Formats: sequence, structure tokens, C-alpha cells
Amino acid sequence: MTDPTFDAFVIDGARVVLDDRIAEVSVLVEGGRIKGLDLASDAPRIEARGMLLAPALIDIHGDAFERQLMPRPGVMLPTEAALLETDRQLAANGIATAYHALTLSWEPGLRSVEMGWEVFETLNRLAPRLTVENRLQLRWETFCFEALPLIEAAIAGPLAPAIAFNDHTSMSMRAPGIAVQDRPFEHDPAYPLIDPDSAEFARRMVERAQRAKITTEEMVALVRQIWTRRPHVMVEIAKVAEWGRAAGLPMLSHDDTQPETRAIYRDLGSRISEFPMNHPTARAARGAGDFIVFGAPNAARGGSHLGSAGAGEMLREGLCDILASDYYYPAMLAAVARLHADGLGDLPALWPLVSTNPARALGLTDRGRIAEGLRADLVLIDWPEGHAPAVRQTLVAGRPAYAAQPAG
Repeated sequence: MTDPTFDAFVIDGARVVLDDRIAEVSVLVEGGRIKGLDLASDAPRIEARGMLLAPALIDIHGDAFERQLMPRPGVMLPTEAALLETDRQLAANGIATAYHALTLSWEPGLRSVEMGWEVFETLNRLAPRLTVENRLQLRWETFCFEALPLIEAAIAGPLAPAIAFNDHTSMSMRAPGIAVQDRPFEHDPAYPLIDPDSAEFARRMVERAQRAKITTEEMVALVRQIWTRRPHVMVEIAKVAEWGRAAGLPMLSHDDTQPETRAIYRDLGSRISEFPMNHPTARAARGAGDFIVFGAPNAARGGSHLGSAGAGEMLREGLCDILASDYYYPAMLAAVARLHADGLGDLPALWPLVSTNPARALGLTDRGRIAEGLRADLVLIDWPEGHAPAVRQTLVAGRPAYAAQPAG
């Protein structure tokens, strides 16, 4: 296996994941695009016998980059070094297009608007040095009005972002005894609230305070102050959604628990339900023709760490279109392997979860499949029967982003 450092090359001998089958065909790449299958060519050849060739992965939501920025609670590392390392991890896991779920929150520290600006500006500055396509999912905490100038700047930036509507503020204010998966619509006037002076509320704030590098008492006071914005939140949501529609951006709603929640965001132009937390909400999304996203770690592990609906279960019921890396980049390939081993489908049926379907949902019409004319975003995988798959080469627009030669 050699690096394709030339404009045209042929990948030969691999089992190729196509739309409807796996076939041993050669793939000719010219000028960064797929020229065709089994075409006669004098171009240099990449010998890939015994490997699987598939469309490279497209990650609609990944926040594992936060672990490069803050590998331990309160311990921040230089942003440029963290994002370069993130890019390497993406390439090594076969991900050619990544939407970083950049939380824009009112809380200080890692998820602050200030850090959002730093990540946005650093990614733009680093773009010529990055190996894969690093985009942003603006994971906007809807109580954070300070984020609006950054959202406007990102919309006008060089790579169109996605917008995700996120409300962990209301989630944290729910009354005791109500699971996060069962909470009512966040803007219901009768939304059941916890007493912010209670010991239980203080316990809820401990982890968030550690991430923000402030005391629990300071976090409690901050949440109480932010909660006073609630009457104005829907107005700001409508404003940001209007910006998204005007720019033709993909928009997502995050952690929906009620069909009503999904319906409101759908009416605002959001056609992607990201991590719906129960069956009724997922069924409502499916009935309306929305894309449905679940976490690949959920599928790879066989269940959600939060106790929400399992991705494998949802897939069996026709309620899952896309698997996102969420908090662990290797999970996308691992999830496909787990679902395949569990008999939920063959590879041509499962691979769209991590390539074709996210491309469609995000409006990326030039990638996500192995077909004539599309961008040559490809991944070569060593996958012995009965064993875990391992990425050996990742190509982005025909350019080598990652290559590894095993010792054996």
C-alpha cells in the first residue's frame, strides 16, 4: 500500500462498499474525484487486496475535541495544538468530514462564548494545515444571547456550519423525580421546576461548576441569573432559525423529549432530530420525514450511558438514519461493526448511517458514496473476519490524510 501522491491513481483489489452491494472492483480517482469503476487506466495503482474500501465517514456531531482542549477538569491546553491533534484523530478513524459540536454557552470556561470564538478563529487559521474537512456545528445553548455575534460570523465564514438548538438550561431546572428523558416541553408555562435553593440542585451543579472552573455556589447563582432570560428565549431562537434558513444551513434540535419540541423546531426549519430521548419523539420525527441521529457510542456499546433509547433498538424499528461520533471518534466504525455482528444489516445497508445519510442531511451533495463524479473521500479498512476493523488509509478528495502500515 503506497501513498497516492499523484493526480490520478487506481485502487485495485479491494472489496468495495457500493450503494447496493459489495463488489471487487477497481476505483479510478482523477483530480480528487471518482472517475469510475473498472475503467482501463495507466495511472499508478494502490494494491488493496484483502481490504475493504468504503466511503469515508462524515461526522454530524462530535465533541471529543473538548478532551484535547481540556484533558482533565479545569486543565486547559493550547487550542492550536489541541485542534491539530483532533484533526489527526479524525483522519486515523476514517472521518473525512467532521462537524465539531462547539457548545456556545453562558457558562465560563470550556463551553463559553470566548472559547467558541477561539476555536472558530483557530480552525480558520489552521485550515491549510489540516488533513480532513473540519467544520462547526454551532451547538447553541438557547439561553446564551451573547453567542449571537459568533453565530453570525460563523455563518459568514469560509465553511458553512450547522446550527443545533440546545437547551441544557431548562434540563437542569427540571423538578426532582423527572428523568431527563421524560421532561416536558421546555417552554411550557407549566414546566415543573426544582427549587434552586435546594441541596439537590446544588448537587446537579457540581460537575458543571468543575468544567467552568468556578465554585458550585457561583454556578448556582449564575444559573438563577440566566433563568430570568426565559421569557425572551423563543424570540432569540426564531431569530437564529431565520438566519439559518436564509443561509440554507442544516439545523438540528438536540435531546428532544416531546413530539411538541420536535414540531416547533421543524416549523422553524430544523429537519434533523439529534439524539431524541424516547420512542414517541423519534416516531414523530420519522412520521414527519425528519432525519434522526443517534450516538455511535450508544450503538457500539449496545445502549445509552444515560438510559435513553438504544441506537440498535431504534435502527430495528426504522427510527435511526445517522450515527454520530458524539464523544468518541472510533465509535463510528465500531458501531457499524457491532450492528453488522448483531445481524442488523449487511454493510451496504449499514454504511449509509455514517456516510450517505449524514451527507444528505447536511446538504453535502459531493460526497458520502463511491460513485462517478463524487469527491474521492475514501477509507481503506483492514477487517479480518471475526475481528475488529482497523483503518489503514484515509483519503480526502483523493489526498492522503492518514496511512498506516501494520508491522506484520
